[in-house]
Amino acid sequence: MLVVVPMDSTDVQEAKITPVLEAKTWAELRIEEGELVEVIHADSYDAFEAWPEAVVVCSDGEPVMDFINMSMIVLVAHTQKSIDEIVEAFLFRELHDLAY
Repeated sequence: MLVVVPMDSTDVQEAKITPVLEAKTWAELRIEEGELVEVIHADSYDAFEAWPEAVVVCSDGEPVMDFINMSMIVLVAHTQKSIDEIVEAFLFRELHDLAY
């Protein structure tokens, strides 16, 4: 599964999730068979070669209509900040659905 996340840095170890409109880069997380396989960065969420299936945002108030219109799953990481925390929460289904 391909998941995109707005991040504040391209440094995989130090990067933190950031609001959509403040994203300095977007991380595409390729998750296969219960593990993170690859992390790719791009300037925008639609700049990746493959179409992402989900997006993770940091709060319920994020502007997500573009993602919904593209039939992407929108998940919210209220407490998870790093890529490792987000992947772990994704695998254990601890990320929240968007509250309207």
